[in-house]
Amino acid sequence: MSILQILAIFLIFAGAFFISVGSIGLIRLPDFYSRCHATGKADTLGLLLVISGFIFYEGIISLHSAKLLIILIFVGLTSPTATHALARAAFSFGIKPRFVDRETKSKKEKKGRAK
Repeated sequence: MSILQILAIFLIFAGAFFISVGSIGLIRLPDFYSRCHATGKADTLGLLLVISGFIFYEGIISLHSAKLLIILIFVGLTSPTATHALARAAFSFGIKPRFVDRETKSKKEKKGRAK
């Protein structure tokens, strides 16, 4: 195996790892916006790594690599844009983000313990 093939396999497995982490975040995180953030970031990075791995596996200079590069650029531009549009539509629809102010919460806990 050549160095490019080893690099390709590493990139594909790294991309699969990030896609898996994004999927776990989709299940574990509490609200819509956190889930949207986790899947948007992790899946975009995972797909970019997987497609980059395919480019290295095919050989850097080939017709297949050129097509994969076009797909890579398309995914890199549209996936974050779609995630942003989805979050913006949810906010305008009235879905409120779950927000915990840690400073206020810790001050209340300290006052509760002092009594």
